[in-house]
Amino acid sequence: MIGLLLQWLLYAIALLVVSRIVPGFVVQGLWPALIAALVIGLLNATLGFFLKVITFPLSILTLGIFLLVINGLMILLASSIVRGFHVRGFGAAFWGAVVLALLGMLIRAVTKHA
Repeated sequence: MIGLLLQWLLYAIALLVVSRIVPGFVVQGLWPALIAALVIGLLNATLGFFLKVITFPLSILTLGIFLLVINGLMILLASSIVRGFHVRGFGAAFWGAVVLALLGMLIRAVTKHA
């Protein structure tokens, strides 16, 4: 349980980092980042999973790049739901998904050993 809470907090911090790196990706504080991390996680676990299964052949053809498109769409959808979390356009959502994927690898490496 502590590991799950730690991951949630680290992903929220990752969203704050992405908002500093990617133009058009805006997070207005820690609380919106925590809510956005939760919503993005839920969207990826439900709708995102369904889309990834349906588009699996396309993901194979693009060597996994299309998964970033789906993650970008989940980020855009989350930004329409969460107050204080705004993503201006698909470009910002896509690059945000790229940076979040990189930070996510780091987070998983850190929490695996913690």
